[in-house]
Amino acid sequence: MKRTSLDEPTMQALKSAQTRARLIDATIRVLVRSGYSRTTTPQVATEAGLSRGAMLHHFDNGVSLIKATIMHLHERRLRAFRRAAERSALDHGAMVRTYWKQIQKPAFIAFHELAVAARTNAELASVLMPLQVEFRDRFNQLAVQLYPEWQASPERFALAMAISQATMEGMAVNLLTGAMDADLVEPVLGSLEAQLHALRPAQEDQAA
Repeated sequence: MKRTSLDEPTMQALKSAQTRARLIDATIRVLVRSGYSRTTTPQVATEAGLSRGAMLHHFDNGVSLIKATIMHLHERRLRAFRRAAERSALDHGAMVRTYWKQIQKPAFIAFHELAVAARTNAELASVLMPLQVEFRDRFNQLAVQLYPEWQASPERFALAMAISQATMEGMAVNLLTGAMDADLVEPVLGSLEAQLHALRPAQEDQAA
């Protein structure tokens, strides 16, 4: 069957999206393997199996590629959080374990590389920081949607989110750098679950 002209933009857009995704995945792999300071656009193009010219057709420069990569990492975290929340319903313990599994993946290492580099790289910080604020707002909105019992206690909710993120992401970094004994992971996660349970609004608070 002859393809109509109406099919062409759709097929072209699909191909373009696939190539962009390929480049972003390659960027994540290079960040994990080489770190931010040694991640270059030629290196990413080679990792993706593309010419540098083909890469520049989709991303004008390294900054636009890094921005797209950060957005992709944020979207991936939001999707994973939504799936985990829908599966675990009101089981906050399951949510702790699910998020912990999520930050064991290469995507977390890639994001950590970017976050650390942004401390001394003004150009990277100008890209990362606004996206971090946007992600935090979207994450909190989604969390309140999925866990409506927290709506009556926004201050406790903010504290629960901060404790969860700081504890688990800090622990993940410490494991990567050898600063923490792996045998302590389970006791720390158990302690975190107990803290979140204690912070959770009481039934009478929700009914008020």
